[in-house]
Amino acid sequence: MNLQNDHQSVCDGVLIAIRRIIQSIDLHSRQLVKQFGLTGPQLIILREISQAGELTASDISRAISLSQATVTGILDRMEKREYIVRRRSDQDRRRTMVKITPTGSNLLEAAPPLMQESFIEQFSELQAWEQHMILSSLHRLVAMMDAKKIAAAPLLATGAIDQPVEKPKAPLPETDFHK
Repeated sequence: MNLQNDHQSVCDGVLIAIRRIIQSIDLHSRQLVKQFGLTGPQLIILREISQAGELTASDISRAISLSQATVTGILDRMEKREYIVRRRSDQDRRRTMVKITPTGSNLLEAAPPLMQESFIEQFSELQAWEQHMILSSLHRLVAMMDAKKIAAAPLLATGAIDQPVEKPKAPLPETDFHK
């Protein structure tokens, strides 16, 4: 009986840990949307464009591991909100270049770090064997949850990747993200 209780306790502990991870990602995503009117993927795309200066949608898609259709949908919404502009390439008129606007740059400067940036920093400090052990355990959980066929990009965000978001109503507030 004691062995069964221990098994149940370990199982409960795993489920609680998974739930905490999901809730943490969801909370971070909701705060980002509420305070800045951006989703995590939108923020990643803005950063990618800002760093490169100008890119095509397919360049962005490859750089951040999202489908071109998803990136195009996100770019459409960001263009309507005047965070980016598109123009035809001078070298090849068939290509459309994407560039960040001053409004997008201002938003990017005020935005908090992405959740995965902190994770990557801490994960990188682990020894290689521990990193591989965690990855192996997570792959096993994915298989146990029958989630192998779910497409995913290396982003910590909840909801649909290309979900529309309302523009924040008030000026960008000072947040706990900056502390």
